[in-house]
Amino acid sequence: MRKISLSLLVIATLSCLSVKAQVVGSAIDVQHYAYALQVNDENDNIKGEATIDIKFLKDANTFHLDLVKPNAAGKGMLVSSVKEKGKDVHFVQDADVINIDAPAKANSLHSYVITYSGIPADGLIISKNKFGQRTFFGDNWPNRAHNWLPCVDDPADKASLEFTVTAPAHYQVIANGLKIKEEALPNNLRSTHYKETALLAPKIFVIGVAEFAIDNPGTPDGIPIYSYVFPENKERGFKDYAVAKDILPFYISKFGPYAYKKLANVQSKTRFGGLENASAIFYNETSVGSRGVEELMAHEIAHQWFGDAASEKTFANLWLSEGFATYMTNYYLESKYGVDTLKKRLIKDRTTVLNFERRRMTPVVDTTVKGDYMALLNANSYQKGGWVLHMMRRKLGDDVFWKGIRTYYAKYINGNANTDDLRKVMEQVSGQSLEIFFKQWLLTAGHPQLAINWKYDADKKMVHLTIEQTQKDLFEMPVELSINGQKHTVPVKAKSTTVEFAADAKPTSIVTDPDVNLLASFTVTNN
Repeated sequence: MRKISLSLLVIATLSCLSVKAQVVGSAIDVQHYAYALQVNDENDNIKGEATIDIKFLKDANTFHLDLVKPNAAGKGMLVSSVKEKGKDVHFVQDADVINIDAPAKANSLHSYVITYSGIPADGLIISKNKFGQRTFFGDNWPNRAHNWLPCVDDPADKASLEFTVTAPAHYQVIANGLKIKEEALPNNLRSTHYKETALLAPKIFVIGVAEFAIDNPGTPDGIPIYSYVFPENKERGFKDYAVAKDILPFYISKFGPYAYKKLANVQSKTRFGGLENASAIFYNETSVGSRGVEELMAHEIAHQWFGDAASEKTFANLWLSEGFATYMTNYYLESKYGVDTLKKRLIKDRTTVLNFERRRMTPVVDTTVKGDYMALLNANSYQKGGWVLHMMRRKLGDDVFWKGIRTYYAKYINGNANTDDLRKVMEQVSGQSLEIFFKQWLLTAGHPQLAINWKYDADKKMVHLTIEQTQKDLFEMPVELSINGQKHTVPVKAKSTTVEFAADAKPTSIVTDPDVNLLASFTVTNN
């Protein structure tokens, strides 16, 4: 994560697949969403009807769904009724939830229809693009979907999804899944139906309604790729976004099958540089023409595997999304432009992590953040998470590491995982214990701070070298050094480690971490 007075009607239905809820303590597991939204070009008020099919996981007298109630500024959704089989169901709407009184037995299925209206406080961005044209863009990450959609707004409750959008005919519509039907309607309206059979979390539910120019730059591995850009950016946008036809098949070959049936790259009004909505990635409207568009697209497309298909169970494990996308971007660019590109990016990422830790000293898996999950969009989740994967790759070797990544993805596609789940998969594949590795790099704040002192004994022709860990918590790691161009690896786990190397002459240089494989800071002195 980077005017006419006609109405717009959005209808969404969800196929009834068996879905395993992983929200801790939840009484319900959503099986089916059906949203009908009316949006007009005269104001930002929407009218909605949501049909939600629910499986109860245990006996319950009440349950709740997430939905933001109108605030003092008049923004939010006001519920007018809740019905089951046409009969009114008692409910109470609080600030951000609907409490519904509906006794149910464990394993029973129920369908509820919720009618509501209001101006979205967030989540659905209704505005004008940089060319002054009115647009509607979903922007749900991390838990902003319930500003406009009644739902269980948690990454651990995933379900398949359909959108049927009826909009003024001058708009084009993009959404999750495949477009399966489009037809003209009276009064200059158009109906467009999308269906997504894979399981998604609400953070990546999306619709986009705008005037678009649309291109199909390719269909690699049978997956159609589309570019949706504002007409004024058509020429440059089509050229920039076409790089997706190189990125998608590369990732398929490395990670495993793509989980969705299309990939749309969409110029939008997202607040982020890019937002990894499943099969319909939204990029900030400034992305067209930007120098970093290839790496931005590589990052967001990597999320289709890590973050979307295989999702984190909780936001504390966000690195399983952002750290993965960061490193997979580096890996794609390494494969395309060479290992020196990887090294330069790792050096830059290391500097970013070290600077961040001067301001905030927390572990990558950060359970202290509650509510405002935007705070987790930081160097720990992105760059340090990426560095952890790089160090694991070097520790296990390429064959074992990538086998482990493919195994992890295959196990958790359409599901959710946490950091310990990844550890267990990588241990199973590698045959190695990774408890210390995961604990020190992901569950402990900080990084190795290494003070290296050396001296040369001309009589014995030996370099005497001491590596001291000056940080609070000790790490176990290999420290790579280049002495006069000859590379050495020193296993370090104690506070102080002393080694000797033969050298015919006094070193003219000692280079720390010459191949850029360790997330650490270094000082070198000579006595």
